[in-house]
Amino acid sequence: MTAQAQNVLYVLSDGAYLSRDHDTVVVKVDGERRAQVPICQIEGVAVLARAGVSPELLGGLVDAGVFVSFFGYGGRLLARVDGIPGGNVLLRKAQVRASDNAAATLALARSFVIGKVASERGQVRRASRDGNGESAEVFGAAADRLAIFSRRALEADNLDELRGIEGGAAREYFQVFDRLLKTDEADLRFNGRSRRPPADPINAMLSFGYALLMRDCAAALAGVGLDPAIGFLHEDRPGRLGLALDVMEELRAPVVDRLVIALVNRRQIGAAHFRKFEGARWEMTHDGRRSFIAAYQAAKSDQIKHIFLEQNASWGLVPHLQARLLARTLRGDIIAYPPFQLK
Repeated sequence: MTAQAQNVLYVLSDGAYLSRDHDTVVVKVDGERRAQVPICQIEGVAVLARAGVSPELLGGLVDAGVFVSFFGYGGRLLARVDGIPGGNVLLRKAQVRASDNAAATLALARSFVIGKVASERGQVRRASRDGNGESAEVFGAAADRLAIFSRRALEADNLDELRGIEGGAAREYFQVFDRLLKTDEADLRFNGRSRRPPADPINAMLSFGYALLMRDCAAALAGVGLDPAIGFLHEDRPGRLGLALDVMEELRAPVVDRLVIALVNRRQIGAAHFRKFEGARWEMTHDGRRSFIAAYQAAKSDQIKHIFLEQNASWGLVPHLQARLLARTLRGDIIAYPPFQLK
């Protein structure tokens, strides 16, 4: 399967082979022609499957200033074929300039926080609509309070205040998270977010899922030529992928949290998939991680509606779409970064 979004050709089918026919890209899967796209209509090619590209096509794409990115199954960027550095250098310089500009940094950080709070609020609003009695009231009240956090984020005039609002909204959201879990297993209850170390199996699963999501976001950012380490909401630290953490904020709830809830409620993950270590540290077992990764990868094929782009896309493409929107924002093509939101 192939998909074209924001002038990027995504290759999603194992066994695909891309070749050149005059000034077009031809995509074949198992010898059958599936797509043909003029090179002049694309800005990038992202290969997210075991697929090959002919040397003739690579040369043609490089000459046209189109770079090709190859990703592993886990979303890790494996390699990128690019020509003489041009636009990407300008993009990275724009990223650095924005990170050194207080107003630009605050504007981008605000978008990430607003997107995160909107995602959290969407989760509890759905629970309020689907619930009844006391649960519906609890979720409804939490959604109302999250709406207040969202308005406060719009008015924050510095990063410290914004980070405080983000933290307050997260605490509000996780206070009702346990009510989303339909399980009789005592070990699968959630008693608040804890990370280092995860204090219960749900926290261990959330942390594992966030690690997968961050890797996907980092790969997507690198794929469009951005530096995943230069963040706006998250401070620069050696070894920290600040920008990947920024972009994943708005995707935590709809991607990872929703998957964790579904796996528990469908009994696909149980207490037997976790083990407790000394110091009350919980981790997923090998089988647990394997089950989670399989479900995470499968969820990437689920189709959603991207509100800003007004097009359907798979979950697996969302980090790439947001990375490209961020690149367009930094280049000045669009006024403000549009955080990802679901209807």
